Amino acid sequence: MNNLSLLPPEEKNKIELDKQAAFFVWKVKNAKAGPELWTIEAEKLEDEAERLFFQQSIEKYKTKMGVA
Repeated sequence: MNNLSLLPPEEKNKIELDKQAAFFVWKVKNAKAGPELWTIEAEKLEDEAERLFFQQSIEKYKTKMGVA
């Protein structure tokens, strides 16, 4: 098992963005938020690479969770 605290900050951030994406897709799937949540949260990210990674994670979890 890897110690996540030893990862570089960029990798830690990617893990956090991926977790957030999973949570936001879960919220939409369970009718706790609308799909506009994904756009709103993505727009908060100033770094284009982070935004792209977040959007890719959203798409990944939409597929896994069966969300349109």
